[in-house]
Amino acid sequence: MGFDWREIFTASMVLFAVIDIVGSIPIIVDLRSKVGHIQSEKASIVACVIMIAFLFVGEEILKLIGINASSFAVAGSFVLFFLALEMILGIRLYKEDNPSTASIVPIAFPLIAGAGTMTTILSLRAEYEKINIIFAIIINIIVVFAVLKSSSKIEKLLGDNGLSVIRKIFGVILLAIAVKLFGANVKGLFI
Repeated sequence: MGFDWREIFTASMVLFAVIDIVGSIPIIVDLRSKVGHIQSEKASIVACVIMIAFLFVGEEILKLIGINASSFAVAGSFVLFFLALEMILGIRLYKEDNPSTASIVPIAFPLIAGAGTMTTILSLRAEYEKINIIFAIIINIIVVFAVLKSSSKIEKLLGDNGLSVIRKIFGVILLAIAVKLFGANVKGLFI
């Protein structure tokens, strides 16, 4: 197929919901207050490289351990389902260590390119062309960079209630995507 705007848009929205950079603003602001400056450019570039590399190498890793794309997509749908529940219900199912420095490690990985993002990339790979996923990753990295650069302004503009509403809206979208991903790939488990 190749280049497709609809696929790029859909994959971008899925990644945007999973990365949840807007919902991560409180974490980013907290990190900035603890350690001072956050290297937005470095974190964005490293996260982009990690995600694109995983798009290509992730499938090979699956083949190496004997898992097909449908199995991984179904597993990914469960991860997305629980991430969506976190966003909608405001609970924490996945516990993360508290980072001590705001370098590449806490921002680029796992905040931006974490387990949910990696699972999503491989799940998207089962449905979309690689070129469209790459464009979706780049679009999201541009948004991530902009949010990292202006996180304090965005926090003041939206306030706690605004951030909560956005998080819940993207949670519902992510939940619907998880159900669709499960439905599209569950048949492949039994073939």
